[in-house]
Amino acid sequence: MVHAQFDPTARQTLAAAAVDAKIRKNLSWQRIAEASGLSVAFTTAAVLGQHALPKASAEAVAELLGLDEDAALLLQTVPTRGSIPGAIPTDPTIYRFHEMLQVYGTTLKALVHEEFGDGIISAINFKLDVKKVADPEGGERAVITLDGKYLPTKPF
Repeated sequence: MVHAQFDPTARQTLAAAAVDAKIRKNLSWQRIAEASGLSVAFTTAAVLGQHALPKASAEAVAELLGLDEDAALLLQTVPTRGSIPGAIPTDPTIYRFHEMLQVYGTTLKALVHEEFGDGIISAINFKLDVKKVADPEGGERAVITLDGKYLPTKPF
């Protein structure tokens, strides 16, 4: 049976414990994802309290992190999503994403609607990828791919 959380507190507490275990065991998100059998983006989001993991994945992640049976069960519950309290995030990395959406949000909306029509890009039927690439001008660049299913608005 699928169970859902109505308060994010339990998942936030579990996320903190999981990150602590990740640090103590010197694990990467990629290694945790390998244990889960799922993508690194989905697994990371799940461990941080934003997705439910399938039973086998939850048990494997809990075992790798040295978390108990209750933690494995909690990792399987549908969370209360949304990890940024307040209006404007203060963490510099998260703030820059906020800033990107402030600057390019209307552009993305205009281009999506022009290309697809009236609708949304799903965050449920969604894939995320982050890659580090060399910058031809020196240094490195982050290439972030957001791949969501288009869902048209249906008049009723």
